Amino acid sequence: MRASVRSNWSNTVLVCAKCSKKLGGGFGPKGKVPLARALRKHLGLKKGRKGAAGIVEVKCLGVCPRGAVTVVNGAASREWLLVPEGADLDAVAGELGLTL
Repeated sequence: MRASVRSNWSNTVLVCAKCSKKLGGGFGPKGKVPLARALRKHLGLKKGRKGAAGIVEVKCLGVCPRGAVTVVNGAASREWLLVPEGADLDAVAGELGLTL
């Protein structure tokens, strides 16, 4: 059994899937793409461990804001970010430290 596996990610971001589902997407050019997928595409990240950074959807973070998605930066997990529907992805990436 292997004790650990490297992710090769420079940063990890956790996105609440329940908040994204409540919005019905809310991001991207037409406003129908979930935040995690929109961020991955906007930053040009590869899937899984091949990417430079990891954007992972998790079940529920328990905050449940109206009209926003809860996001946690793994490097600075003390402060969580509430991203409003239709927010600028450049600003979100900059706030999370994902400028690649």
